[in-house]
Amino acid sequence: MLSNKSIVFSAKNISKTFGGGKKITTAVNNVSFDIYDGEIISIVGGSGCGKSVLAKIMLGLYAPNKGKFHYNGKKITNLKKHWNDVQSVFQDPFSCFNQFFTIRSQLEDAFNILKKKPSKEEIKRRVDAGLLAVNVTPSDIEGKYSFELSGGQMQRMLLARIFALRPKVLIADEPTSMVDACVRANILDYLMKLKEELQMTIVFITHDIGLANYVSDRIFIMHDGMIVNSGTPEEVLDNTGETHTLKLLDDIPEVHKKEWIKNSHRSKNKEAG
Repeated sequence: MLSNKSIVFSAKNISKTFGGGKKITTAVNNVSFDIYDGEIISIVGGSGCGKSVLAKIMLGLYAPNKGKFHYNGKKITNLKKHWNDVQSVFQDPFSCFNQFFTIRSQLEDAFNILKKKPSKEEIKRRVDAGLLAVNVTPSDIEGKYSFELSGGQMQRMLLARIFALRPKVLIADEPTSMVDACVRANILDYLMKLKEELQMTIVFITHDIGLANYVSDRIFIMHDGMIVNSGTPEEVLDNTGETHTLKLLDDIPEVHKKEWIKNSHRSKNKEAG
């Protein structure tokens, strides 16, 4: 029961605008929600719907212009303290690594964000464990730089950093959008592994309602800065009167759609049993 779990993120009628006057743009429009400890929440919508801006609000990079937004019941005022708990992975992993430093050195330097930094030996052990968690042998990246790895391999490096740092919350903003289908499936499995092994709260940002259905406890559908549909995957899929949800479902290839919906309901029912 969600009511028995603590609220991690709470939004009460928040809005985020950019610009002013006639050129004002509303990215997030009067949004309210609660996200509970240990959930995987997917925020799904097309380009420009406001989902990435909402992710940046959760990271503390943006503050809402209106409404109240809290993390663990408090406003976000200290970013370094906030990032001890809340970390992110983005769709372009190469932008997150400096090409002039080795991957290992940057994975180890990531621990500088922590208030209580472990010993060098512990950092090395946790980095090795993080790499192994995403099926990478530590010696395989020794002395290597980001430009020597593929996009899929670099996404694994971002997730290895999360396994090593062990934050309480992960904001995953379109981490599957730049990789092929095989790597995409692996990334989803790693997200599930983070939840199961580290009891991590995960906010998964995506335009793909199929992927969201696969990993989520609940789904928020966004359009024009608003949450227009929300609930468990079954509740969202069964809400056939919501036009923007139907449009996202229409993006699933017809040849796969019936089998995908049947299998997704079957797997959810099996987990519930």
